[in-house]
Amino acid sequence: MSYISKKFFLPEPKFAFRFLMDEFKITMGEAQKTIDKQRVFVDDELLSNKGSKIVGNVSVIVFEGHSRGLMPVFETEDFAVFEKPSGVMMHPKNRNDEYTLNDEIKSLYGNDANCAHRIDKSTSGLVLVGKNKRSEIELKALFASRSVKKKYLALVEGKFEKEMLIDVRLKRGNASNEIRLKVYADEHGKTSQTRIIPLEYFQDKDVTLIEAVPLTGRQHQIRAHMFHVKHKIVGDSIYGLEEIDAMRFLDGEMSEDERVQKTRASRLLLHAQSLSFEYKGIIYNIESTFEAKKEFYEFCRKG
Repeated sequence: MSYISKKFFLPEPKFAFRFLMDEFKITMGEAQKTIDKQRVFVDDELLSNKGSKIVGNVSVIVFEGHSRGLMPVFETEDFAVFEKPSGVMMHPKNRNDEYTLNDEIKSLYGNDANCAHRIDKSTSGLVLVGKNKRSEIELKALFASRSVKKKYLALVEGKFEKEMLIDVRLKRGNASNEIRLKVYADEHGKTSQTRIIPLEYFQDKDVTLIEAVPLTGRQHQIRAHMFHVKHKIVGDSIYGLEEIDAMRFLDGEMSEDERVQKTRASRLLLHAQSLSFEYKGIIYNIESTFEAKKEFYEFCRKG
């Protein structure tokens, strides 16, 4: 488990935030956030008042990384780059989630290390990590200003013949949508642009290997754009399926055999292939060594 309960005994009253600051060497803001996230208990009762004093038996839910041996493929003093496998989340969404990329990051570099951006659980590929708070902020600023050039490789349905700029606004689902995390083409959505370059068509499986360059950074952008132009990514269990099947997949109720039958692959065939950016006056061009063409072709079953 990534989350554990650490137990303490306070013989004298102490402000809760001060106890957390002293015990875990964190800032006041981080201490208050820990209380806001309902991770502090006093005598088995949830602490809700950030300004209260506490005494007696105290337990704090904390994240503790457990490595499975995944090492960075590139690193400097300030940052590291990992190859995230498909099916691994970036960080836990709740206390029941087990292994995530955060386990490796925190195990290697400590609690101040964090991802500078995100890719989907189903997507594999390169993830940039700041080893400390300062570098995390600086790297996130590069992504926010669109100073990081990202390239993805994907295997998509059908024959994609010409280079294309997909300029379609995307909007996240709302309360009326069954799948809240799904995004939709909507004229009232946020500007979203992806350049698509066809690389190779495989006639025997009627699929095309493409390079996708997102010019904006919306959630599920490449997946939603490819679905919109009727070339959905092979193995996509959210875009292109009936919502009832997508919900079954998200709830863990779809077997691997059924997923392959419905989507033609046991995983999403989308890979974060490269990252290019300038940091502290040095230009970095980092390429994945994953053999996407070979692996994706083998993952894809014939239609």
